[in-house]
Amino acid sequence: MALVRRRFLQLAASVAATPVGADIVLAQATQGGPKLTQILRSDLQGQEQTVRETVVNILEMPAGAAAPWHMHPGAQEILFVIEGSLAVEIEGRGTSILKAGEIALIPAETPHLARNDGAIPTRALVTHSRADKDKPLVVAVKRST
Repeated sequence: MALVRRRFLQLAASVAATPVGADIVLAQATQGGPKLTQILRSDLQGQEQTVRETVVNILEMPAGAAAPWHMHPGAQEILFVIEGSLAVEIEGRGTSILKAGEIALIPAETPHLARNDGAIPTRALVTHSRADKDKPLVVAVKRST
């Protein structure tokens, strides 16, 4: 066991001392390889830092359409607009207009709505990180007007 551990440490040290590997990865990315662009990094909000399930959907919303006020019990929502724009209203935060390439993070248990006030259809990537799979994903919320 000590021999395996020593060999691992030797290999790890040689990799750490050789910056060539990083140059190769960067060169591949700039020569037509895949590009990964981070658009959000955030701690989980409103669910005690626990994820038991992640649900990813594509939302297609025609011009003039809207999702009613709702919330996600035990699930944080990330909304990334691919095409078009969305008006996103989050209780206590007001309304934000998200254009293509923009993102909103909606904490778990927080009432919100989304609507397409634009003249063209909207497509968005919607991700829910759920702390409790046994709760419903979506619950309608009644709002007084």
